[in-house]
Amino acid sequence: MLQLTEVSVNYGHFQALRNVNLTVNEGELVVLLGANGAGKSTIFRTISGLSKPTNGSIQFMGKDIGGLSADKLVQMGIVQCAEGRKLFPQMSVYENLILGGFVDRRHKDKIKQSLEKVFDMFPILRDKKDDAAGSLSGGQQQMLAIGRALMSNPKMILLDEPSIGLAPLIVEQVFGVIQEINRNGTTVLLAEQNANAALKIADRGYVIESGKIVLEGQSKELFANDEIRKAYIGA
Repeated sequence: MLQLTEVSVNYGHFQALRNVNLTVNEGELVVLLGANGAGKSTIFRTISGLSKPTNGSIQFMGKDIGGLSADKLVQMGIVQCAEGRKLFPQMSVYENLILGGFVDRRHKDKIKQSLEKVFDMFPILRDKKDDAAGSLSGGQQQMLAIGRALMSNPKMILLDEPSIGLAPLIVEQVFGVIQEINRNGTTVLLAEQNANAALKIADRGYVIESGKIVLEGQSKELFANDEIRKAYIGA
């Protein structure tokens, strides 16, 4: 479904990504593990059209998407839920969600259906639909950010550090929702530092260090890897 082949990205003289090869098959839940600054967000920005690859190719559903604008990629079915949630805090929950359905703005029935799906998945958002997004708890804001991304009915969702800043119990709830989204047919690429939680729900994983993929494998293999456990799980 998604294939990055020898993708590199430079920011001036700094090479943020070096010859990255990464594949996500349709229906999979794949995790990208790495510390802060390893290159996870750069990979996401490059897939989403926000950063341009210096070399290499990116294919989605068999089509070359390298260099396409972010809005065209959303129309094709790739949506990113950014690190830090990036909500509009003064706007209501409802208004934030409606913005997520912007690509379907001419189809009010479609937006209404998407809204109902999000409210069914996150009942708390229905209860708080008129509240300012900035007044929600951290966990509720993350749910809103995911819900907003789902409003365009993506084929693939990119989730960048959804557990960041959340209490362990809330992390468990959020990851349960991510699993449900995947089971409902949406392909998921998840960038995380929380390897313990991520590997429990992922099919496969990649480890990135200093802009380069250094390890890949099935989740069970990565979870059993001593180096991974020391670096990301603490055991």
